Amino acid sequence: MNMLLRRVRQGKNSTLSELYCNGIFQCYVLEDRIRDVKVKGRTCIPIGKYKLGINYWGDMNTRYKRDFPELHQGMVEIKNVPDFSMVYIHIGNTHADTSGCLLVGRYFHKNRESGDYEVYQSAQAYKELYRAIIGNVKKGMVTLHIEQAFVSKS
Repeated sequence: MNMLLRRVRQGKNSTLSELYCNGIFQCYVLEDRIRDVKVKGRTCIPIGKYKLGINYWGDMNTRYKRDFPELHQGMVEIKNVPDFSMVYIHIGNTHADTSGCLLVGRYFHKNRESGDYEVYQSAQAYKELYRAIIGNVKKGMVTLHIEQAFVSKS
């Protein structure tokens, strides 16, 4: 299974993307700002190709197991991201929720006051994406391609 994260817009501290699974639009994704120099917990993932895997440890895994007992089989983790660790796909709405991870949502909005993008209906988008990919992720058969469709002003 191939996933494509196509970055389409940048806010003051946020980056908005479209996520495609095998060429079909799945949801919107919110990340931190694109930066030339990494700032811990405040920088998006570098452009490139990454394998997805499962992480069974940590507080977030425990919380998702409690919140989604019928669904959760471990956190979907983006593996081998340079200078990053424990990079997950998860629920959230604003760049403050990302900590360098990918937040998913069904729709987006640009907050005029902050100048940043936000994603909404995140839990629904997460459940739909999780169901669509978890079997292949557990088999080690998912690659995430990250590309940028605009010129960064970082």
